[in-house]
Amino acid sequence: MTAPTPGTAPTHTPRFLQLHHEDRAAVRDELVRGLLAPVAVTAPKYLYDDLGSRLFDAITELPEYYLTRTEAAIFSAHLPEMAARWPAGATLVDLGAGNCEKAARLFQALQPARYVAVDISVDYLRLALQRLQGQHPGIDMVGVGMDFSPALTLPPEAVATGLDGKENPHVLFYPGSSIGNFTPGQALTFLRQARAAIAQGGAGGGLLIGVDLVKPAAILEPAYDDALGVTAAFNRNLLLHINRLTGADFRLTDWRHVALFNTAASRIEMHLEAVASVTVRWPATAGAAPMNERHFAAGERIHTENACKWHAADFDALLRSAGFTATQAWTDAKDWFAVFWAQG
Repeated sequence: MTAPTPGTAPTHTPRFLQLHHEDRAAVRDELVRGLLAPVAVTAPKYLYDDLGSRLFDAITELPEYYLTRTEAAIFSAHLPEMAARWPAGATLVDLGAGNCEKAARLFQALQPARYVAVDISVDYLRLALQRLQGQHPGIDMVGVGMDFSPALTLPPEAVATGLDGKENPHVLFYPGSSIGNFTPGQALTFLRQARAAIAQGGAGGGLLIGVDLVKPAAILEPAYDDALGVTAAFNRNLLLHINRLTGADFRLTDWRHVALFNTAASRIEMHLEAVASVTVRWPATAGAAPMNERHFAAGERIHTENACKWHAADFDALLRSAGFTATQAWTDAKDWFAVFWAQG
């Protein structure tokens, strides 16, 4: 490798650590258990196969989906204030990076020494990171293909040491209100894990996180059930993914997309609802669940995703319960969305 010319920034090529290696038997067993539960359920991570990731990108462009543009407006209005809290030479760890575009918009203001992109959609992340590295050759970039929903444990080789051999501060970036996929109890566990990951780095690290706030159902529900039907396609694509992973025989025409705001639980719920009585079957496998079919009555649902909505004061209290200090929140003019900084 040719050394860089003195006085010029080094040119990097992205590295990739693939920690997520699909165990087809374990995945199949998890999905089958969910389908056979009294109320059928699947984990939201299964929405994000390659096509699902692209459909979600399309969702963020929809007029009903206020979250992405509202969060972007907050960053645009308050980025200098956020940058003032940003530790010099930090490693930016982008959780659920997707196409990496949200983090990339921060590079000029925040000047991260290293960018670590983490996502379960491995092939999609690899292509996104290669494209981004070409646009920012001077930033050290690492892709990590992993599922952090069970536990957030970052690989040391991705984040432990800075380019100068010293510990960089770690700043975890979790935008888009993806924290809403967790119940409040799960969110507290996740935030404690995030703080532990920050503590592994140098002093001054923290968490920059987007949080969707409580608002009327008339605003929330269309954001998850758009007129064009993109979110419906995103949700129903899950069935095709399940078919590939389990050998099941779901038919798209048997199911419709349902999104509703559960006021008591303060969350949007996404479901797939049987439009008529239907039996779904999948091949039996040695050691798997004894049943290899599930009958769904007309109107019976599969619960596919939650998106919890928070009051800003409640989320601030959650951060402090997880051990964070020196929290600050920035909101839009309508108080629809908040971006929090929390010192680790």
